[in-house]
Amino acid sequence: MKASRKELTRRRHARIRRRLSGTPEKPRLSVFRSNQHIYAQIIDDTAHNTLVAASTLEPEIKSKVATANQEGAQAVGQLIAQRAKEKGIDQVVFDRGGNLYHGRVAALADAAREGGLSF
Repeated sequence: MKASRKELTRRRHARIRRRLSGTPEKPRLSVFRSNQHIYAQIIDDTAHNTLVAASTLEPEIKSKVATANQEGAQAVGQLIAQRAKEKGIDQVVFDRGGNLYHGRVAALADAAREGGLSF
């Protein structure tokens, strides 16, 4: 039986997560992409703690841009970078969540880099 696209994404993410882990010095920037929204969070895997989060569901983003396109992803990238800077985070490990580094995921990553995060 052929695996669904969601199952293939889950497998890729599990394979990526075997190699990636966030530490207090260099936390993990995790991206989740649904059909309608995009979510990003910065996670310290050693303490199992989310340090910063942003998504297109937030009113400040939802009112400005369409949520299911690259503009929305760029807005989330800028917001996560701004919030990370406020918490003193400047280096992260990028976790694309099993998605291809393309389109909305790449737009979020580029905006986060422009906002001052390095990865």
